[in-house]
Amino acid sequence: MIDPPLTLGMLRALPVEHRQRLMRVAREVSIAQGTRLFEEGSRADRFWIIRTGTVELDTRVPGRRAAVVERLGHNELVGWSWLFAPHVWHLGAEAVTPVRAYEFDAAAVRGMCQDDPAFGRGVTQWVGEVLARRLSAARTRLLDLYAPYGASRAR
Repeated sequence: MIDPPLTLGMLRALPVEHRQRLMRVAREVSIAQGTRLFEEGSRADRFWIIRTGTVELDTRVPGRRAAVVERLGHNELVGWSWLFAPHVWHLGAEAVTPVRAYEFDAAAVRGMCQDDPAFGRGVTQWVGEVLARRLSAARTRLLDLYAPYGASRAR
């Protein structure tokens, strides 16, 4: 079992026993700079918590380069699409620096959530909170990139 500090970033939202249970299925990985972790529309079969390094989340924009909607770093969750059917990535992700992370098998964690409703509620709430924050950040970033000048200030 990997024994991270109990203050592991986003996992602070989980009770200690749920956090410890989740970390028992974690695997330490190294991801080279420039590696695409996943592509928008592909199968979401795992997720990560960054230990070191930076990952950018991006979205396709027709007729333009992919737009970076958020940069993630130390102790942040990479990926939420794995939890919600149809388990397909809604964004893309790329390591912009070398990354060390904890990697989780999505099917195994979903199975743990099904087997223990309290654990499942905790994980779902944690990921839902991340999703809500990311949605707001993506909206702001896209308005800054593509709205007419000053439109994002009118919110």
